[in-house]
Amino acid sequence: MILNTGARTDTVNYYAEWLLNRFREGYVLARNPLFPNKVTRYELCPDKIDAVLFCSKNYAPILTRLREITDAYRTYFHYTITAYGRDVEPNVPDIRTSMQTLIELSKIVGRKKIAWRYDPVLLTEKYTIARHLETFAYMAETLAPYIDRCIFSFVEMYKKLTVNMPELIALTESDKERLAEGLGGIAKKFGIRIQTCGTNGDYSCYGIRSSGCATLEILANANGCEFRERKHKGLREGCHCIESRDIGAYDTCLNGCKYCYANKDMAKVRENFKRHDPRSPLLLGNLLPTDEVTQGAQKSFLKSSFVQSSLFESD
Repeated sequence: MILNTGARTDTVNYYAEWLLNRFREGYVLARNPLFPNKVTRYELCPDKIDAVLFCSKNYAPILTRLREITDAYRTYFHYTITAYGRDVEPNVPDIRTSMQTLIELSKIVGRKKIAWRYDPVLLTEKYTIARHLETFAYMAETLAPYIDRCIFSFVEMYKKLTVNMPELIALTESDKERLAEGLGGIAKKFGIRIQTCGTNGDYSCYGIRSSGCATLEILANANGCEFRERKHKGLREGCHCIESRDIGAYDTCLNGCKYCYANKDMAKVRENFKRHDPRSPLLLGNLLPTDEVTQGAQKSFLKSSFVQSSLFESD
């Protein structure tokens, strides 16, 4: 089973103590977002978890204790650093601080286990194509020695976004081509492997791959292991990732990003945060008498013949 810690919220940024407690105690409970009284239990012992996926905009809160996880589990880290300031990402550290934290993370886990996410790419009067390419080049030059690859995607124009970001300028196909050409050229200049995520367009002519951002191939190369061949179902249209189990919860991320799909409104997020108990097996609150807890299926994707020999080698 692939354990996902950061698809629904920025767990390591705001709930690091809780996450470390869950690994120490060896299990976690996850509430079904569609059926709140349905709760799934996952065992967190290393022989039940093929790999742990992380996604965050700030790993600083967990860096000093990260080895409590990385010394026992296969891991892969997505680190989102964009061109946007606090007008779009109110509670995210600035670019220089974020890049320094990524470098520190890379020194702990090795470059092969880190993907720099530059997404979503969106346009406003302030964040123009030219500004994206200028900022991306600045970051690429700094981060190239410390990352496995760069992943980007174009913003999805879902209904909530038109309310949260009225300043948004819809991307045309021409805009996407110009951005892809520029990003691909910059990545090539600095020797960065670049790919899309959740994007259906073909930009291979610019050196941009379209594979999933969390595939068994990526996890195997990062951790020196072997997985069985398995179809990657993905999470949505255009996604080519391997299936994973998320232990987070929606409406809990305090980053406050205007483009966020995981929060309905920040007032609800702040109320939910008050319900968080680092000692609880659930991210929010505790078990209720009406809750129905079931054991989650945790089938391994690893090849049965794989012998763990050098699991935690890093560059």
